[in-house]
Amino acid sequence: MAKDLELEEEKLDDEELEDLEAGDDLEEVIAELVEEEDGLEKELEDLNEKYLRLQAEYSNYRRRTQEEKAAIYSLGNERLILELLPVLDNFERAIANMQENEVSQNYLDGVEMIRKSLIQVLEKEGLKCIEACGEDFDPDYHHAVLMEESEGVESGKVLEELQKGYRLKEKTIRPTMVKVSK
Repeated sequence: MAKDLELEEEKLDDEELEDLEAGDDLEEVIAELVEEEDGLEKELEDLNEKYLRLQAEYSNYRRRTQEEKAAIYSLGNERLILELLPVLDNFERAIANMQENEVSQNYLDGVEMIRKSLIQVLEKEGLKCIEACGEDFDPDYHHAVLMEESEGVESGKVLEELQKGYRLKEKTIRPTMVKVSK
């Protein structure tokens, strides 16, 4: 066993001598390894950059899809609320008619409760009534259907609200129909 170790040591010594004799080859190997290391470092940098770009792209994708979902949800709400506004108008007309015709107070109270409940649901979704009477005419919120001269009232003031207007969150979904002073 000791002879085997001695033989192996001799072989290693012979190989080391050959390597030393081939010093030029060793320098070439080192140069190749350094070059390979540089290539691997560059590849690692490229992969890290690619990873960061993909991560940013995915983050942007998630943000965009969330915004699109919110927009679709908002659009669906807007369409439904627009379809419910004539129902709300009809409740208000019914209440006005019931008050004029002196209908039973119980019926009037019942219809008023239903109207209030509908308004509460719509307000919870972001619906707001646009105030008009006495305000300056604003084409973003008002739709002038009549103009009338009125003494004591400056020009451009809303005299009467003919149909209520509404905003959904910050967007005017139905302008108020108004009579404006000349």
